[in-house]
Amino acid sequence: MKSPSLPLPPGSTIGILGGGQLGRMTAMAAKSMGYKVLCLDPTPASPCGQVCDGQVIGSLSDPAAAFALARQADLVIYEFENIAAEVIRALEEHHHVPQGSRILAIAQNRILEKGHLVAHGFPVAPYRVVHAEEDLAAAVAEVGLPAVLKSATGGYDGKGQLVMRDGNGLSAGLAMVARGGSWVVEEFIELVQEVSVIIARRASGESTLFPMAENRHRENVLSTTIVPARVSQQVEQEALAYALGIANSLDLVGILAVEMFVTARGVIVNEFAPRPHNSGHFSLGACYTSQFEQFVRAVAGLPLGATDLLYPAVMVNILGRDMDSVRENWATLQLAGQVHLYGKSGAPEERRKMGHLLLRTTDPECAKSWVEGVLRRSIV
Repeated sequence: MKSPSLPLPPGSTIGILGGGQLGRMTAMAAKSMGYKVLCLDPTPASPCGQVCDGQVIGSLSDPAAAFALARQADLVIYEFENIAAEVIRALEEHHHVPQGSRILAIAQNRILEKGHLVAHGFPVAPYRVVHAEEDLAAAVAEVGLPAVLKSATGGYDGKGQLVMRDGNGLSAGLAMVARGGSWVVEEFIELVQEVSVIIARRASGESTLFPMAENRHRENVLSTTIVPARVSQQVEQEALAYALGIANSLDLVGILAVEMFVTARGVIVNEFAPRPHNSGHFSLGACYTSQFEQFVRAVAGLPLGATDLLYPAVMVNILGRDMDSVRENWATLQLAGQVHLYGKSGAPEERRKMGHLLLRTTDPECAKSWVEGVLRRSIV
């Protein structure tokens, strides 16, 4: 395996697998630290490619394209988890891929993910694994209705998921399972809040936690993030401890977002992602060190930065349906807070994430109402 000298000196090249907004903001952080950055993405002038020193045009499932990127880089990272673990496994045999393939393989399969969490003593919603139609009825009989059916692989932003509340829902679930693949059936949990914790960790074991975030979703897409999260000290300590424990159990190198549910029974872990996360965008402005800079520091073997919250804030996702309002109110939005647009081209789909807005505020509900007025739509 090719292993550069660490800490990675300025002028070195970081290769990013993926050309989306997470790669874009990571690349911008790396560039500000004196690194050169290349990315791989099938779309020319991708959001990440626009701010890089170069872009390899190719499929993220093509090992040849991944190796073409790696040969030009001192280390390689990935910015989202929908990349075949086999590609990363092949790369890490010859190139330095600090995040590695093991954590990726676990994170992109809900069965492996939940199995890992349970094996290491972290609380999850009661669940059963479903491989065929005949398994579904037995699983529902055990966890009860309502229940949530989730595809084991490939699901995000609510895709590949179904809440089964009654017999009709079970029939719809059977139709989904009949398409093939593996599934997980979870007990439907009554939530008090949805929260997340982002943790960065170096190969040495040094780690830092970002302030706990409170998240609200609309149509299965993250709508707003509030920091600091409005939770008790006990809940906060419990969630931070889970995030630290999970990162250590995975031997994390890089950054990890852990999504959790606050319930009447306590905190339970929903899922984790080994890359920067939408719910951590508040750190780009509201924290001393952003999640993107911290990600670069962790993989480059640099000391981790302070993650103090500089001010309370609300982050609101800007979706495709909002772009006309954003253009009309551009100056007003810039006066009110920080607007980050991701450089996505083409006619945007209504629910596509096009950017985010960060507002400094001690009154999240007032900020939410103001944003609703500007964007002319309801948010949560």
